[in-house]
Amino acid sequence: MTQELSVWHLIVNASLTVQMVMALLFVFSIISWFIIIQRGFYFRATKQAMYIFEDQFWSGIDLSQLFRQGSQQAESGSNFVGMESIFRAGFKEFSRLRQQVGVDPDAVMEGAQRAMRVANSREEEQMDLHLTFLASVGSISPYIGLFGTVWGIMTSFQGLATMHQATLASVAPGISEALVATAMGLFAAIPAVLFYNRYSARVDIMLNKYETFADEFYSILHRQAHTVPTTKESHATSVPPAVKSAQTHASTGPLQDDDRTVVMDNSTTKPKG
Repeated sequence: MTQELSVWHLIVNASLTVQMVMALLFVFSIISWFIIIQRGFYFRATKQAMYIFEDQFWSGIDLSQLFRQGSQQAESGSNFVGMESIFRAGFKEFSRLRQQVGVDPDAVMEGAQRAMRVANSREEEQMDLHLTFLASVGSISPYIGLFGTVWGIMTSFQGLATMHQATLASVAPGISEALVATAMGLFAAIPAVLFYNRYSARVDIMLNKYETFADEFYSILHRQAHTVPTTKESHATSVPPAVKSAQTHASTGPLQDDDRTVVMDNSTTKPKG
């Protein structure tokens, strides 16, 4: 009796409709676990990249040098994700507008802020990728399994109506195979809901960090955009060391395309908390 009512035996001997429901739930479960593992590696890599870039940014490194380092890494095949992508979008737009003659500083800041906002939106889309599938599986899988259960029980009672003597042994296999569909629905739904909630919370945390960084970087760019030397003397005394080194570099030869960025001294320390 135990062998006859094994899970595999119940699946094989189930009706065609119930088998289709089980197959659909099995496919949902496989895809869900693939997304769960892939998103897990993605969030781990993104978090590590964020911490590495944040340490570099607040180390006091010249921002133009940090931008050029990223360009060199891009040439070697590296991709920009998260906070670094926001930094590069804002700094690139700031440098482009700053080099144009007669551009108002407020217009420069507006363009840089818009570029960072677009980059932040792209990062949000990338982090939310495939999470809606997990939410859908978690929502509909129990109902799909319940449909298979109801269908299986209905089929069992239809067969019971043709019998002269109804016994528990005659209806137990049909009801058991129907309940397997509900079990498979829960098996697909529980991990999907669990990891969807976990990854959604992680997306919110990362987005808050990105927005905080964008505001802090905006403040640095704002100070640079509204710093206008008045005389040669004030220019000579207010030029930070990073700018002096850039001027020395400019006297030795023309800048390359990747180096045509506004040189900035990132002397701001990382805020506590």
